[in-house]
Amino acid sequence: MKTHLIAIALLLGSAGTVAAADAIVEEVVVVEGAYNWSGMYIGAQAGYAVGGKADYTYDDSDYNYSHDLDGWLGGVYIGYNYQFANQVVLGAEADIAWGDINGSGATADSDPYSASTSVDWTGSARLRLGYAMDRFLPYVTGGVAFGSSDFTEYDGGAFYSEDDSINQVGWTLGAGVEYAFTDNWIVRGEYRYTSFDDENFTTQPEDEDYSVDTDIHDLRIGIAYKF
Repeated sequence: MKTHLIAIALLLGSAGTVAAADAIVEEVVVVEGAYNWSGMYIGAQAGYAVGGKADYTYDDSDYNYSHDLDGWLGGVYIGYNYQFANQVVLGAEADIAWGDINGSGATADSDPYSASTSVDWTGSARLRLGYAMDRFLPYVTGGVAFGSSDFTEYDGGAFYSEDDSINQVGWTLGAGVEYAFTDNWIVRGEYRYTSFDDENFTTQPEDEDYSVDTDIHDLRIGIAYKF
């Protein structure tokens, strides 16, 4: 009799253990792995430049110009990211943007001279450093910048002289955040400050020697496809 009772107890204990194990297995939830930012991507961007300035200095300082710059821009970008095990993301990116960034103004003296500036395009080659928070990626970026502007000068409102290809080189810094709303599609918002080094050029027909210093602040949004 005791033997039978012991056997029954063992069977009940085994059944209870199996049931408990089944309950534990049923409660296990498979958690999807965190998003990985490693890989190449290509995207399109649009933005608005505000608070920029182009300062022109004439050799005798009598005909200086200072233009506030603003306007729309749009272009493309391409890059590559690598995500480390500690969630740090290091990347490299290049971009180019065309737009309607411009400004105009008169000289500070009483002569009837005025001028206008139009930034034709800007581009950059930059490094990026971010920290992955699953599908969010806040980052900072910086590197070398390139650009080209048109300078037009007027005498009493009439066309006077023009240098239509002022090429400039400088540097750019920025910060932004990206969000991967699918495994392949990523949206971003970014602020960028670009400073172009002084560039000397000579206008016609009076062979006026100018030096131009250009700074641009812009806000950009973008969408990219990650391969």
